[in-house]
Amino acid sequence: MSNCKSICAVCSRTVYSCYWGKPRESTKSKTKACLWFSIVAVVTVTALAWMYICMVTYNDQEDVNWKGFTALHLWINWFMVLIILSALITAYCVFLLIFALIQVALKGPLNLHWAHKIFLLVGSIFIASGVIGISLVWKQEWLTVRLSLEATSPFLQFGAVGALTLLCNMVFKAIFTTRQTLSRYIIGSTFATVSVVLFLLPLCIRSPCFIEKHKLPAKPMLIGHRGAPMLAPENTIMSFNRSISCGIKAFETDVQLSEDRVPFLMHDNDSNFLLRTTNAKDAFPHKPLHTSASLTWAEYQSLNAGEWFVKTDPFKTVSQLSEAEKEMAQNQKIPTLQQLLQLAQQHRIHVMFDLYSPNQKDDTIDTVKTILLSGIDRNLVLWLPPTERDYVKASGFTQVYNNVGEMKRKNGTHLNLKYSKISTREIRELRKNNFDVNLWVVNERWLFSLLWCAGASSVTTNSCHTLKDMEWPDWTITRQLYRKIWLTVDIVSLLIMAGLFVYQWHENQKEVIRVEEEKTVSFLTSKSFDDNTTVSLTSGLISDTSTDKIS
Repeated sequence: MSNCKSICAVCSRTVYSCYWGKPRESTKSKTKACLWFSIVAVVTVTALAWMYICMVTYNDQEDVNWKGFTALHLWINWFMVLIILSALITAYCVFLLIFALIQVALKGPLNLHWAHKIFLLVGSIFIASGVIGISLVWKQEWLTVRLSLEATSPFLQFGAVGALTLLCNMVFKAIFTTRQTLSRYIIGSTFATVSVVLFLLPLCIRSPCFIEKHKLPAKPMLIGHRGAPMLAPENTIMSFNRSISCGIKAFETDVQLSEDRVPFLMHDNDSNFLLRTTNAKDAFPHKPLHTSASLTWAEYQSLNAGEWFVKTDPFKTVSQLSEAEKEMAQNQKIPTLQQLLQLAQQHRIHVMFDLYSPNQKDDTIDTVKTILLSGIDRNLVLWLPPTERDYVKASGFTQVYNNVGEMKRKNGTHLNLKYSKISTREIRELRKNNFDVNLWVVNERWLFSLLWCAGASSVTTNSCHTLKDMEWPDWTITRQLYRKIWLTVDIVSLLIMAGLFVYQWHENQKEVIRVEEEKTVSFLTSKSFDDNTTVSLTSGLISDTSTDKIS
């Protein structure tokens, strides 16, 4: 056992301190070592929190990729690069903390190597840059993080209590072995405060998934965001056909008008127009492509709108396609609005779209004409563009609003919002009052489950092929059952902590008794030595005196 302990000590010391031998620690170096141990712990917790943020914002990865494309004109999965780097930093910090805890458990030195200090600094800068970046250019993601806590808080609390229970033995040991009263007070009060907060945290946890099974709302309907963009090039007929197999309620798309006034489907509409999803740069290298009116419809028809999808594999899903499907994807063209309307009428699917145009009035008139001439049932058209709404109302299309106040003022019943701009409580209130609530863009299971529990009418999604197979939210539980589980976890944790506290107290008492015994033995040994020395000296003096007398 001692050999095994010795090997563990050497290994952990080698990883943590990059030192084979056992260095002597001065009081000053020991203080610095403890400070760096605290820094390792803080950075690790921060890295885990950052990794959590990255995971819950994964739903909006396309937004990050779009910003990267806008800045660099290069379409790759920038968000996945961010995830990989964050995972590496988090794993590094966690393993470093584990080795630090092993050092503490084996009573080894905590001299952190300079290389680890540099890596910790780099990791801290990376995380700080990410937090600042979100706060400056992606503020809405903080709303996503806040919303995610409604889905994860119960499990995070259980995990935190478990981690606290595992660490308590080390904390109690530190309290009993620390000589300074102030240090003991700080360690003890900090641990007690954290424990109370974690144990009572469920009192503040709110989630729509605390619900009885028979009260669970109907599953939200699915709306295909530009079709099924994970399975086919977005805004193509192939993409909309793939979304039909998901049983979607509506097509969501984006409409623009060509130079010769033909409405067609295309999302990108700024300085990057056509560059991401077509081969326009190669087909028209000398033409300025800044607006939809830059090309005629005949010129648009000459563009390839699917090859980019197979080449860049934006969602890493191309491998799921057969060779025939890949071939089909590579040869997609930009479709007209009329083509989509015919497909929708054939399958009785609603159509909802944004209208991107610098000339909203004239483009609205031409778009409405196209819809009316297509012969589609007017009830299947969900009109979303906010301008020229009064003109459009006469056409009998269903009006969809992106603002709750405007919807209520104009006696509307359909709302379309980004999921992070409305609370689950507000969703429930709107649904109680018979308003239709659609939320975009929802791709991840946890988010879909949460909005399902909240009662959302429908969601616009890129991953209809995944969400269509969900038969139940990822979790639902009654509030009463959750309280029972919460109290059970807290009580078990408290009992374990109490047992470990008593154990450490006994161990400390044994150590105190052992030290006192050693002091007593040392004192008696020293006293015996002094007595023997005195006797020896006295005998020597008597011997010398007797010799003198004889002489």
